[in-house]
Parts: sequence; C-alpha cells; structure tokens
Amino acid sequence: MARVLIVDDEGKMRAVLAMALDGEGHEVAEADSGETALTRLETFEPDVVVTDIRMPGMSGLDLLKKIKAGPTPAEVIVMTAYADAASGIEAMRNGAVEYVAKPFEMDEMLLLVRNAEEKRTLSHEVESLRRDARRRHELGRIVGGSRAMQETIKQARIVAGRPTTVLIRGRSGTGKELVARGIHEESGRRGFVAVNCGAIPETLLESELFGHEKGAFTGANERKIGLFEKAGSGTIFLDEIGDLPSRLQVKLLRVLQEREFTRVGGTEPIRSEARVIGATNRNLEEAVKEGTFREDLYYRLSVFPITVPSLVDRVEDIPALVEHFIQKHSENNAMDVDGISSQALDLLMKYDFPGNVRELENIIERALLLTRKDIITSDDLPLTDSHEDRELDLTDRVENYEKGLIRNALEKTNNVKRQAARELGISESTLRYKMKKYFNE
Repeated sequence: MARVLIVDDEGKMRAVLAMALDGEGHEVAEADSGETALTRLETFEPDVVVTDIRMPGMSGLDLLKKIKAGPTPAEVIVMTAYADAASGIEAMRNGAVEYVAKPFEMDEMLLLVRNAEEKRTLSHEVESLRRDARRRHELGRIVGGSRAMQETIKQARIVAGRPTTVLIRGRSGTGKELVARGIHEESGRRGFVAVNCGAIPETLLESELFGHEKGAFTGANERKIGLFEKAGSGTIFLDEIGDLPSRLQVKLLRVLQEREFTRVGGTEPIRSEARVIGATNRNLEEAVKEGTFREDLYYRLSVFPITVPSLVDRVEDIPALVEHFIQKHSENNAMDVDGISSQALDLLMKYDFPGNVRELENIIERALLLTRKDIITSDDLPLTDSHEDRELDLTDRVENYEKGLIRNALEKTNNVKRQAARELGISESTLRYKMKKYFNE
C-alpha cells in the first residue's frame, strides 16, 4: 500500500478522500495548502500526492513543480474543475502522472492512486537496475590495489560529486577513459559522451563538438546537434585534448568560462551544463611553452588534475589484472582456462609494457586463443626477448630486499596473509604470487 498526501483547502473533500484511501489500506496524511504540504513532505515522505489545482496561496501547479524538483519526487495526481481542464493538462506537462476533473467517482480516484503507486514502484526497480549497471564502471571496481592506483582512485572520488573540470593525465593504455567513466558514474549524472580529439579531422571536429546549422557549409543539408548538446547536464569526455586545434581551443575556453557556445553557422548562444573531463598523454606544460596549446585553456582544464600511473609503476597489480582479463575473455570466448603458470606470470612481471594495461589485456586475450592447455604458459605469451632481460645484479638485490620485507610482514602478522599484504601495501594475490616465487609456498 502507498503513503498518500492529500492537499486541498476544502476540509470536506480531504475527509472524504482520506476515508476512502484509508479503507483501501493506504497510509494517509492531509494538508490544507501548498505551503503546509511542503512541510509535510519533509516528514511524511509520500509515494503519491493528490492535490487540488486552485488553492489560496501556492497553487497545486507550483506545488507540483517543487515536488518534482526534490531528490525523491512522489507521483502527483491533480484535481481540477471541468472548466479548468487546461490546468490539468499543463500539470501533466510538468510531471503529474494524471489529472481528474471534479466531481469524480471515488472508484476512479482509487484506481488512479493504485496506478500511480505501481508506476513509482516500477520506477524504483528501473533505477535499481540502472545503479547495478553503473556499478560496472564505478571507481571501486577498477582493478588495482597498488598504492599508486589507489591514490588515483582516491583523487577521482574526491572530485566525482563536484562539477569541477578534471584533467586526467597518463600514457596511452593506462586506463584514462575508465577513470573518467568511474568519475561520471559516481557523480550521479546521466549521459556520458566521449570523443577522441585526435581521431577526427579538424574540418569536422568543430561540427562534431558544437553542431551546425542548416546551410552552414557545403553539405550541411540539415541542422546537426553537437556532442556538447547531446551530453546535456551529463559528462563530455575529451580524450587526447592536447591534439585540439588552436581555433577550437578558443571555443572550448569560452564553454568553460561562460558555459555557452554557438553552433557552426549559428548566432544564438546555447547554454552548456555538461561537466568536462579532459585526458591527454602529452606534456601540456611543454605544449604551452611551445605555443601549441593555450595557457589560459590549460589552467581552465587542470583545475583538478589526476594522474593514472603507468603499469611499470604498479607492477604489483599485474597478477590481479591478469586474473581479471583471463576471466573476462574466457567468458567472452566461451573458453575454459583456469589461470596462468608461475613462469608465465613471472615473465609478465618483468616485462616493460610500453602499451600499459591495454597491452597486457591484448597479450592475455591472444594467449587465451593460442593456448592448448587449461592454463596459459610461457609459450603462449607473445613477448620479445629484449624485454625479458634484466640486470641480474640489480634484480637479485631487489628480490632479496622484497624477501626481507615479506618475511618481516609475515612475522609481524603471525603469518596472516591478508594482514601481511595490507602491511606491505599490496594485494593478497600479489603477496601469494611473491611467496610462491621466492619461497615455493
């Protein structure tokens, strides 16, 4: 049953409605004005509001607008006189679920309340499914227990709920778009639009970003809505923003400063509420010195810079990433592969990964296609010998140092691996890998 708030300045109407709704098992509250209703909303939290349109003071239409602007808006049914049907239609344009003309049959009202309750329940279920879908990209699901990656995630969480412009920096393949999507999903905004500024010819990029009017140039046979408009109040992700042409840097700067732009060939300014997240693998400070990137735009973009570490700076994440990619691509390709051999994992841990996480994923996907066993072996890895060689003396020193740290951590935690991993600042899977490698455990 629903929680129903009845709003009407006529006491008799409220009493009759309350009696009928209570008889159906609904929990009912009353308010004699729009102002009183707003106060009741704070404590009663109704599922459905039944309100008259014409009341002294705040009208039912104004009350509807305030309800729909709230964080958890109730479904609203408006009551109106026969001669005032236009107001009922206007109310539906503003979010009312239904309107009913007075006088009405009580069975009709009870049916409308039941329908409104079902609509609200369905909306909650849909939103729950959307939240589940969003969790696939939430920052907490990014694979990476290393201190470097956890610091990146921490910074992303700090800025996620704010409208601040973000600049994500990092080499190709580090996962800059994954972090951007995580920021977007945790922000609660709807609509994520991504564009690679370096992949679209300059002659088309302005139209792609800001749209164009019909006849703006040869071939513009109709109006085109650009990505900034499509993003609405969501997020627009400008990847490789360092490749943005100088002319478009000026236009983007205006969007960030004034929150407005014009379509190509247009004169009317269009308001932009989109949150901008930029990403680059270039050194923008050097680009500013060279005169290829505007200094004022750089400072506007880098209000909150976030750096995604290269894989070589988060080597301890490799075992968990390998496990993640094996599971992901085994499922996608209907394969039955249990894991990876310690020798193969050891090769990956020593590899330079110039292509970072993207290269690691490609290596694992290819290895899954090549392997004829139930685990990936060294023979399945397409690695070049040049990356496998290391300065042995230095390697021995590093490994001996790691062994000592691991032994100390295990002694300190009475051999509880989860606590030892936390003490070392690495994941438990990384610790187990190193124990197997160093101590055959």
